[in-house]
Amino acid sequence: MSDTPKPDANGITRYGAGGSTGGGGSHMPFARAVAADGWLYVSGQVPMDDGEVTEGGIVPQSHKAIQQLLAILAEAGYGPEHVVRCGVWLDDARDFASFNKVFKSYFGEHPPARACVETRLVVDAKVEIDCVAYKKP
Repeated sequence: MSDTPKPDANGITRYGAGGSTGGGGSHMPFARAVAADGWLYVSGQVPMDDGEVTEGGIVPQSHKAIQQLLAILAEAGYGPEHVVRCGVWLDDARDFASFNKVFKSYFGEHPPARACVETRLVVDAKVEIDCVAYKKP
């Protein structure tokens, strides 16, 4: 991510403000993350590469979605230790235990608060995850 965004007049920094590409190449009109006064809000991440959902079920999809989340955190200068809350959406509640194993492998040392619900997701996605992170400015 070559161009480091700068804060606006209100002190808000928007990462990926130009949006990204979703399924089928559609434009997604929101920032990957927004930082303000030490807080970082990372938009929901689904397991996609170049607009295509990662194959292989809940385990590889969970790894991919969390890795994308962590890459956005790193771009903004944050790490998993700064995450205070995650929101998780699972396409199938039966994937809860498998998702938890993957989640723990990334956040086990610094577990954030978390909500997890079952909901329909974009075609073939099994999981979506977002987060809120904080570090002293």
